[in-house]
Amino acid sequence: MTKLSGTQLLILSAAAQRDDRNVLPLPGSLRGGAATKVVAALLSRGLIAETMTDSQTKADAALNRIWRNDEDGRAILLHITDAGLAAIGVEPEDAPNADAATEITTDDAPALKVRKPREGTKQAQLIAMLRAPEGATIDEIVAATGWQPHTVRGAFAGALKKKLGLEVTSDKVEGRGRVYRLEA
Repeated sequence: MTKLSGTQLLILSAAAQRDDRNVLPLPGSLRGGAATKVVAALLSRGLIAETMTDSQTKADAALNRIWRNDEDGRAILLHITDAGLAAIGVEPEDAPNADAATEITTDDAPALKVRKPREGTKQAQLIAMLRAPEGATIDEIVAATGWQPHTVRGAFAGALKKKLGLEVTSDKVEGRGRVYRLEA
């Protein structure tokens, strides 16, 4: 098996999860010379490859979607290769054809993946409580899940809102306190 650094593994794993298998964007902490070194190492080992597009979009460090431009100004993207997929234990046949590179414009934004909660988990229990017509208070959720109150609030902001794209609303109800619900 190919020996990879933590950063290389992170880059290849992220690329394998993207529909277009694009290596970019790189992790936010990887900039400048460090990014160039890691990419050069992956290129030299054949784990990623450059793909030319017809797009004249300029490489922009802020967008981090185009690796560089060639002499003619065409955008060059980075894609994980079959060898790169194999190095991280992913079946290469799932990868799209590298020749089918799509044009990248500055309007392109990474698509958000909406996750689906697993059944029978505390998170599923939380969602069921919040979808009930009467909603739930933090104390009720704490009693049902065994979580701490700060964990419940974190689940609202992180797992429900950011990862699952659900909107949590709250109202003050006399006799119950603040009641939380999921918007339909």
